[in-house]
Amino acid sequence: MDIDTLYALRSSSGLPSHPAVFLVLLVLTWALHMIAVHVMLGSTALALTGAFSSNANWRRLAGPMLDTAKVAVSLAIVIGVAPLLFVQVIYDPFWYVSNVLSARWAIAFIVILLTAYWAMYHHYFVGKEGGSATSRWSLAVSLALLLVAGFIMHALTSQALRPELWMAWYAPEGHLETAGSGIHEFNLGRYLFFIVLAAPVTGAWLLGCRRYLDRREPRDAPYLDWIAALGNRLMTAGGFAALICYAAWMAALPESAAGFPVSFWSIAANASILLLIVIPALFRSASGGYGPFVTAAGVILVLASVREALRHRILFGTHGYELSTYAVNLDWYSNALFCLTFAGVGGFAIAYSVAIAWEAGKTPGIYTASPRVNRLGGFALAALVVWVAQYFFFGFLVITR
Repeated sequence: MDIDTLYALRSSSGLPSHPAVFLVLLVLTWALHMIAVHVMLGSTALALTGAFSSNANWRRLAGPMLDTAKVAVSLAIVIGVAPLLFVQVIYDPFWYVSNVLSARWAIAFIVILLTAYWAMYHHYFVGKEGGSATSRWSLAVSLALLLVAGFIMHALTSQALRPELWMAWYAPEGHLETAGSGIHEFNLGRYLFFIVLAAPVTGAWLLGCRRYLDRREPRDAPYLDWIAALGNRLMTAGGFAALICYAAWMAALPESAAGFPVSFWSIAANASILLLIVIPALFRSASGGYGPFVTAAGVILVLASVREALRHRILFGTHGYELSTYAVNLDWYSNALFCLTFAGVGGFAIAYSVAIAWEAGKTPGIYTASPRVNRLGGFALAALVVWVAQYFFFGFLVITR
């Protein structure tokens, strides 16, 4: 695919702001999305293990992990909308072609994700405390479908990075393939790398849970120590597994990414993964703490930057696709609206949800929100009311112009 064709596939309306703005937001929101994905996968796997286990600690852990999973999957879906939109904005020639080439899979992604969501809630309502074999297997189905959904996204992203093969996929041997039923490209090492990262991230989450539960009464020291030990094992073993998968990913890169495995970005990725391995020793996390999870979140942000650097290396370095040449038609309103919505509406809503869950989890018996949390809830509601009001106000202005 020549560069003129790629540029011709761009949106004729241009961008509402400089491409660098969307690139930074893409990396940031994708990192937030993946943190939620990793917690979702890890907590679902732990809940599934506990559902089938006869060990008292595992069965006790299953309930809170299921609660975590159902919240994390919601956050992963909601936050995942943002990076998907940014990809569509600045990498539209690649993303849309990839989706057309595998259109049935792109549409099936929604159905698969919905089914996984319903299966998780089936287990939640029917067998949260262990339940029947049917409810336990519904959680297994949920985890399997979430992994399938992740693989579809992985394949669509991988196909978008191979424009030199698009015509061969679309018209093999001169015959048009318009069904969109094939998966044409994937890198198993890359897919497994981002899945395996769920282990150390969830391990760090468990260490934070241990710290949180340590301040509750009555205090159950043996159970808390077991949680901390499990979190440490997940971080160490998961970190080593991630290193292996990263090496497999780099070994299977196409020629268009030649040299990337020994680049600065790749060195940064390896250093970040090693940091995950040494976090338990670094924070002396036998007693738990929030530092490991904050550090793990920082590692995911670094890896998100590395992922974007690899995309730039392939699309710009090999194919000559330059983001800075995208036409810019500055639109202050849409840019301000996104930032205020993300920080204001989303920020207050998430802060209120976290604050009320934090207090409720530490309060025995019936929980009543503190005045501070009530004020935060009021801010969240006010932000939503202002957002809705401005939506209709500016819509009315546009209609009456």
